[in-house]
Amino acid sequence: MVMACRVLNKKRHLGLQQLSAFADAGRTFLGPVKASKFIVDEESHESVLVSSVVRLVESLDLSSATGQLLREAVQAQDHTYRTGTSTLLSLVGAWSGAAVDCLHLGVPVSLIVSGMAEGLTSCIEEVVSLQVPLCNVLDPVDNTETPSGLESFSVGVCPFLQIPADPGLIPKEHDLNNSASQPLAVSSLSGGTVKPANLLRPRVTVEADKNTPPTPQTLRGGLPADTRCRKAVLAHSRHCGKVCDDRWTRSPGGVLEHREAATPQPPRCRDLVELVAGLSHGDPSSMRLAEGAAQLQRRNAGVHHGHRAAPWTFDISRVVTCCFPGLPETYSCVCPGYTTVVSVSCTALLEDIRNRPLRVILVEGDLTENYRHLGFNKSANVKTVLESMKELQQGSSEELWTNHALQVISKFTVDLVLVQGNVSEHLIEKCNRQKRLVVGSVKAGVMQAFAEASGAEAVAYITQVTESAVGRGVYVSWQSVPPGVGDGAGRVAVTLEAEGMNLVTVMLTGPVAAQMQSREDRFWACAHRLRHALEEQRVFLGGGAVEFLCLSHLHRLAGQPPEGGDPIRSGGLPGSTVWLASSLALHRPTVLKCLADGWHSYLSTLMCNSATCSSEFEARTVIQRHLQSATGSGSPSSYILNEYSKLNSGMSNSGVSDKLEQMPTVYDVVTPKIEAWRRALGLVLLVLQTDSEIITGLGHTQIKSQDSEGFLFL
Repeated sequence: MVMACRVLNKKRHLGLQQLSAFADAGRTFLGPVKASKFIVDEESHESVLVSSVVRLVESLDLSSATGQLLREAVQAQDHTYRTGTSTLLSLVGAWSGAAVDCLHLGVPVSLIVSGMAEGLTSCIEEVVSLQVPLCNVLDPVDNTETPSGLESFSVGVCPFLQIPADPGLIPKEHDLNNSASQPLAVSSLSGGTVKPANLLRPRVTVEADKNTPPTPQTLRGGLPADTRCRKAVLAHSRHCGKVCDDRWTRSPGGVLEHREAATPQPPRCRDLVELVAGLSHGDPSSMRLAEGAAQLQRRNAGVHHGHRAAPWTFDISRVVTCCFPGLPETYSCVCPGYTTVVSVSCTALLEDIRNRPLRVILVEGDLTENYRHLGFNKSANVKTVLESMKELQQGSSEELWTNHALQVISKFTVDLVLVQGNVSEHLIEKCNRQKRLVVGSVKAGVMQAFAEASGAEAVAYITQVTESAVGRGVYVSWQSVPPGVGDGAGRVAVTLEAEGMNLVTVMLTGPVAAQMQSREDRFWACAHRLRHALEEQRVFLGGGAVEFLCLSHLHRLAGQPPEGGDPIRSGGLPGSTVWLASSLALHRPTVLKCLADGWHSYLSTLMCNSATCSSEFEARTVIQRHLQSATGSGSPSSYILNEYSKLNSGMSNSGVSDKLEQMPTVYDVVTPKIEAWRRALGLVLLVLQTDSEIITGLGHTQIKSQDSEGFLFL
């Protein structure tokens, strides 16, 4: 696969230049307004549509050592958190450029590494002040109705870095009574409302609470501007233990108080409606589905425990997706049980087994004649000899195996066979003629859910089936696609349910088949953001707020001398020489400012991709103006919180105050974001030091300058 080309200087740290070039290819994936890309293969001229960083690195030809390290870092972030890869890639590009700038300014590599590591560690400590606790967001709610206010929300960057959108694009009135006129999951595949007795019966209905007054306080938990707050002093912190501005005074009780005004505190997220709106990140439709899956799973857990007060967690392993291309996105829904797609030729079979308890068996691996379990060793020099010509006349070995499998299925009167791997097409056809449904490619989590609910025991081979391995009490329902709608493949959606099975399926639809992978990725990103927020019970103020705080904090830190009492933290070593100490004092501000420039570049990209600024120059101008205001305030974190409180109270702009009240507070998950920062800087420093070893290693003086152009480092 190919991407935009960039001229690389082979004499100067090629790895850092490669990282910057790779990151530029994914700039459009940062922020709520994303732009998809076509990746074209030079040899076959085939193309693939990608809409995320993960799919980008999978499609690009990253054969170099630097590219492989980048792919591993992105995949590690995705496998662990399923979110934060766009932040990782953007910061890799920004900090690669910052490291190159430091090298051009003559900063030694060792001081770049220690200075950047110190700066990021200090930033992580500083942004704790922008964490928002989740207070009672999982209070008991009606099991049949789940309020959702995502339909009327638009998501942008943090408010003080935001230029108000066109007033015509913002709804003039926000009425919670009518905010969810379109239900989330009550629409069947035929477009009509599904009754409880029909397919997907206990669906989640996402509607607004009619008893909730349409006030901003119901959507966000802001504190009044005149609330008196106090800030405790942390004696062990080098940042909070000293007064950095004459506007603060220390009281006898050991707290810092502002002389002029009260210190604003982070707003509190008080309900699930506000949380999912803030975590949607420009994709409210996917977040609605994630919220519906969580609410349905929570309701099923409450029914299972008899409505007793028990801790509930969003179990993402019990949520599966089913993609159905060809239908409009409005057909997407959330339903209990396991929903999959089968051929339309099974319609008569499905009609015959509908609404009656089925006997089920679970088969691990493939259900084919030549399947052998992992670790099976075929005996050498052994030939199978048929005992009579009668067996030879019965057909091939596959035919013999198929007939034997049918005998086992018929012996135990099995109606449903769930297979984790592939299934023989010949066996499926014969089972359909005998009114027995076979479903393949079932995930391990789904198999486990059916085993717990039906009492079935999974087997590796069909010959291992016994009466005790057969499960009971599974019900099947199905819904055909309306005539003229769909991709023409002739398929039907089948839902399998069992009593007490806490499994949720999210049905994803879309008119373009090439976008279904992106649609599924976006849903999982929203689902995992919601899961991380509920598990940690805290979120960050999003939309660039924490990054802006890091930017302003590094500028302030660059003007302060390093702490002599902590040589490890300050970049030195115990017993370091006077020369090293003087070099550290000389280059430390430069390294921290270059690191801050990386945050500046990140924020400008975020604002451009949020439709807030029309150009990078405009974005940088807005950021610089607010940076000066935050620095002049004496407390950048208080400045950020004060701007959020202005937004909550409608005081940010008198001309559009009634419209700003309708914009939700943007949130972001804590641990995935911080780990993305650490992975990004770790990758940049690793490549920086590796480049340095190659360029300044032994024998470099023997290489002539005119010959070095031909070397491709890394």
